Amino acid sequence: MSPATWAQAEDILDAVNEYYQTSEREETSLVICPPFVFIEEAAKVLETIQGVSLGAQDIFWEDAGADTGEISGPMLSKLGVRYVIVGHSERRWKLGESDEIVNKKLKAALRNELIPVVCLGEKVHDDNFKEFLKEQAQSTFAGLSHDELEKCIIAYEPVWAISSNPGARPDSPEESIKAIKTIWGAVNKLGGGETWVPTLYGGSVSSRNVAEFLAQKEIDGVLVGGASVNKEEFVKILSVASQT
Repeated sequence: MSPATWAQAEDILDAVNEYYQTSEREETSLVICPPFVFIEEAAKVLETIQGVSLGAQDIFWEDAGADTGEISGPMLSKLGVRYVIVGHSERRWKLGESDEIVNKKLKAALRNELIPVVCLGEKVHDDNFKEFLKEQAQSTFAGLSHDELEKCIIAYEPVWAISSNPGARPDSPEESIKAIKTIWGAVNKLGGGETWVPTLYGGSVSSRNVAEFLAQKEIDGVLVGGASVNKEEFVKILSVASQT
């Protein structure tokens, strides 16, 4: 639910636009996923910023029906949305979304030709974390073909490393790569062979740590959380990322 007002959202988009207009940077892809109530206005602004796409924070698994409060894939597509986040840790752990629900939402995104950013990650980093990730990935991506898997983006989001959670501690590139390789192993097994799925890192990304994570060949980008609503910090992250 951040930012809280359209004025604040517009301020962030203006900062992004200024950065894109005035900075020399390597080719990057940026997706902005605002709260639902700002999507239509954000779409108008993003039409003027080359290289920036519009995403949504969630999707419902049905395309139509009496499902009060939900937002469907066709609705998002008509607003110009190209990407959608599914299975974000806050929806999994705070709102109780199961792997099966995330799987249905993932299939709805693909059915509507949206690119799903599929969040996976363990709440506790203990001796069983690899087994947990393996089971989570297999359940989340169940029933997808090899071609469908390659239309997805994975976001590894270790809940224990997110700074807003009690007892959070920083993740390291070495630990994140172990987790990512475990996820890849599960996805490859489902796809019946080597499957290439772009992978983002999403554990409290900041301008201080983004270069360290992006320097790893296993990490293709980042999923920025709380730092994205601080326009100065967000632009710093964009600047560092574009030079990495």
